[in-house]
Amino acid sequence: MEIIGRLTKDAVVAKVSAERQVVNFSIAVNDSYKPKNSSEPVRIVTYIDCSYWLSTGVADYLKKGTAVELFGRIGLNVYIGNDSQAHGSLTFHTSNIKIIAFAANEQKAIKQKSADSQNSEKDPDDLPF
Repeated sequence: MEIIGRLTKDAVVAKVSAERQVVNFSIAVNDSYKPKNSSEPVRIVTYIDCSYWLSTGVADYLKKGTAVELFGRIGLNVYIGNDSQAHGSLTFHTSNIKIIAFAANEQKAIKQKSADSQNSEKDPDDLPF
């Protein structure tokens, strides 16, 4: 299955055991439809909790506002809350992450890192000897 959405907050790396870690994050998927006999569209936002087990390094790039395309399988968590009512949440077990667009402030940071690394590389003809 494939879903596209934006991160609602920065990704968090959680330690499950001594050798296993998982990247947890949440995305918002926006949709809309126009009801019959209405000219105004109705907007729907679905929040999905996601987990990624393959590499924790991706968490550095998963910041709030980043648009991602995810591949994997969907699940449902059902539980009884403190109010004695049944609750549920969608989960997505991610097998592949494609970053479509970085968050605005993250994009600036990446450009700055790139500029700093280019400035730090010296021209070999510019050596002092």
